[in-house]
Amino acid sequence: MTPTADIAVIGAGPAGLAAALAMARRGLAVTIVAPPYDAARAAADRRTTALIGPSVDLLKNLDAWDRCAAEAAPLAAVRIADDREALVRAPEVTFDAAELGLESFGANIPNPALLAALNEAADASPRLTRIATSAVLAIEPGNSDVRLKLAEGGSATARLAVAADGRNSIAPKAASVTVRTWTYPQTAIVTSFGHTRPHNDTVNELHRRTGPLTTVPLPGRRSSLVWVEDPSEAHRIVDLTGEAFGELLEERLQGVLGTLHDLGPRLLYPLSGASADRMGARRIALVGEAAHVIPPLGAQGLNLGLKDAAALADCTAEAQTRGDDIGGAHVLAAYHRARGADVTARSAAIDLLNRSLLTDFLPLDVVRGAAVHVMANSPALRRLLMRGGLRGAGPLPSLMRPNAPLAGS
Repeated sequence: MTPTADIAVIGAGPAGLAAALAMARRGLAVTIVAPPYDAARAAADRRTTALIGPSVDLLKNLDAWDRCAAEAAPLAAVRIADDREALVRAPEVTFDAAELGLESFGANIPNPALLAALNEAADASPRLTRIATSAVLAIEPGNSDVRLKLAEGGSATARLAVAADGRNSIAPKAASVTVRTWTYPQTAIVTSFGHTRPHNDTVNELHRRTGPLTTVPLPGRRSSLVWVEDPSEAHRIVDLTGEAFGELLEERLQGVLGTLHDLGPRLLYPLSGASADRMGARRIALVGEAAHVIPPLGAQGLNLGLKDAAALADCTAEAQTRGDDIGGAHVLAAYHRARGADVTARSAAIDLLNRSLLTDFLPLDVVRGAAVHVMANSPALRRLLMRGGLRGAGPLPSLMRPNAPLAGS
């Protein structure tokens, strides 16, 4: 049997690796239980991640950011435009990082580059070990530890299991945590493209009747795309020739990025949502999409998972310093207090915004238009919303603060 570890992290995606690195950085011994890293498979992911400032600070403190920063583009502004063709249209509004005295809100980076950087940082951490397995088949909590049954027949035990293996994780059931799931009548088209006009480090988010169409800067004159459509229309668009797809996208973008070229492969992602009623129980903590899944609006998805990782690192490190059981119920309760309200509030706000785009209810259009009008004409309100978007509810976890002076890994 594999020797008992302090913490076993299930999953080696960005949220799982960040959780493992964060707890190691706080002085804990961590084992990652997941399939081995496959760079070729990772390269097939055409998505990018818009990281907000505290998430970038986390990656810096985990010694991962310098390994991928060259492939990232800063996000200096976010332009939101109403393209819903409604009777009442909201005015255009731009959120500029300079209003907060910042150079940028964060950065956009291709997922393969981010994953490679986190794996390099994990390989360099002496407090991290790995157990390669094709799958964790069962999670069995006990009084003093939790056992993970591996597909190959062996097992691993730890005082705390951290489930960061995505929306299909078996961990919530093992923890007796209820997860509510739902689907949206939407599918996202994901790709990247070149363009003749500079993006000026600006995100363009067009709110359309079928969902948002968002372009996010990449280095040079390239941008990533998340284009949300009705599922049947999304499949039709993806099947267009490259030339026809580019022409349609140019039309939808209303020329803001000029002529498009060098279109990347197009992939489809059906939209869904999920929300756990607790962030953990029974020696099992839930991180990232094992606990919450939200639509691709407002750069919240992975950023929420990274904040989970950093908050859990604080809770477990503080317990270890006190000599407490790092997998005990009081530690998981502290983790839920640290993350539950923020996750619930942000998930509800994104869900409401996404659903509001799909309705023809005139009073809602009026309310939305009035709210955006106030934002467009009130610098103080814009600054308040921008600060809230960057920090979320409650204090930032230690590792999401610049140059965190913590125990090395």
